[in-house]
Amino acid sequence: MKYLIPIVVILLTSPAIAQVQIRDADTIVVSGTPVRLNGVDAPELGTRAGQDARRWMVNYLHGRSIECELNGERTHDRWVGICYADGEDIGAALIAAGHALDCRRYSEGRYAHLETPAARSRTRRASYC
Repeated sequence: MKYLIPIVVILLTSPAIAQVQIRDADTIVVSGTPVRLNGVDAPELGTRAGQDARRWMVNYLHGRSIECELNGERTHDRWVGICYADGEDIGAALIAAGHALDCRRYSEGRYAHLETPAARSRTRRASYC
């Protein structure tokens, strides 16, 4: 029987040490490492909602210290994890602000209570969630 052992890696950055880049609302690059926010279903960047969500992320993360706990999984070129801005869960903030939905398949419902009615009505949940 094969067992998966989660790997937890902490990435720390601050504006003085490294840049945080925002690819889209659910993928950030911290100290050169792409991180997919675990359990967050954000609209695609090619949509207006996706562009609005990315812009919100840029403003939200500006000048803040970022810490990510990676779970050892990868998707495409990204590590998967939960990231924090000055101690606040970025995925939770994004969903509570109405720019994304909870992806229960990966979050185990961690963010479901934060979804806004407006986000539910305008955002189509990804099929993999």
